[in-house]
Amino acid sequence: MVSAAADRGPLAGVQAVLVHDWLTGMRGGEKVLEAFCRLLPGAPIYTLLHLPGTVSERIERHPIRTSFLQHMPLVGRFYRHYLPLFPCAVESFRLPAVELVLSSSHCVAKGVKVPPGAVHVSYVHTPMRYVWDLYEAYFGPGRGGTARLVMPWLRPLLQRWDVRTAARVDHFVANSAHVAERIRRHYRRQAVVIHPPVDTARFRPVSPEEVEDYYLVVSALVPYKRVDLAVRACARTGRRLKVVGTGPELSRLKNLAGPTVELLGWQPDAEVARLYARARALIFPGEEDFGITPVESMAAGRPVVAFARGGALETVVGLDDPQGRPPTGVFFPRQNEDALVAALEELEDSLERFDPWALRTHAERFDTAVFLERMSGFLQGVLARRR
Repeated sequence: MVSAAADRGPLAGVQAVLVHDWLTGMRGGEKVLEAFCRLLPGAPIYTLLHLPGTVSERIERHPIRTSFLQHMPLVGRFYRHYLPLFPCAVESFRLPAVELVLSSSHCVAKGVKVPPGAVHVSYVHTPMRYVWDLYEAYFGPGRGGTARLVMPWLRPLLQRWDVRTAARVDHFVANSAHVAERIRRHYRRQAVVIHPPVDTARFRPVSPEEVEDYYLVVSALVPYKRVDLAVRACARTGRRLKVVGTGPELSRLKNLAGPTVELLGWQPDAEVARLYARARALIFPGEEDFGITPVESMAAGRPVVAFARGGALETVVGLDDPQGRPPTGVFFPRQNEDALVAALEELEDSLERFDPWALRTHAERFDTAVFLERMSGFLQGVLARRR
């Protein structure tokens, strides 16, 4: 068990609550929440839904308060289908009198009603992705089901709610400059950028002789991640590809995969670290808000082939960097097979330019310790000004 005493720090005595969209697995947002738990040990967590055992021990040790959605039929499997009720659910919370409300939001958590006198800091992974920038990926052509019929009239209602409730936030923190621009565009608010934490200590480069001839994707298998692009490109060219992850796209990807593509499903952390370190490179085909997996790949000493949009532009250094920094990857400019295949060929022609230890040094700029220091300093400053 992790000792709570180890987390005593400058914020440990602050009366605070944490708000998070839902607790159904350990993804990037939950890693941020886990870091918040280190900054604010013992703070209760308010969340729409909690599936016990799906998040880390550190999070589970905190008091967890759920909304009425916790008791809805089949919510564990189909919670996203309850999207129309999410605003009502987060507004149903009655938070205690505290000094600080710290929300971790990619959907509705930032819309919580704040008690009088509290300062609300919202760490935004993205404005509600389902109704803004990724609407087409979830509900556009080719995405069947009832949701596609309902969303055209529901979308503007959710957008209005999302914009209106931005006024409940005193300070926005964005996980990337890319997301800060979305906050400015949708909410007309400024945000401080603090990149999310990455546990770089989990990863270590291996010797060149241990690197194997395969590419790697580590991702949730959902439409906007564009894992299908990597599968198509590798199946078409006969390159070996290993895909780690689960999600609703699995059956579709199985139909696309050729004999050189392996869909490995969920893998334990130690095996994921091993796969990173021995891969030729990570393929990162989606447009992400930030993107933790490229940083993990670089921490393991392996380069990244990334779509040249979103958070990857803030973490990956291309071959012809204007600042002259050592390269950590190759970008492809268009989200299609031909552009990705060309980038893979460019990487294979340039492998000698990637120094595994230089890649690791670059990744350490995004380490958890850096995040904790920056976030703690920001919150201390906010509270000092409020007091």
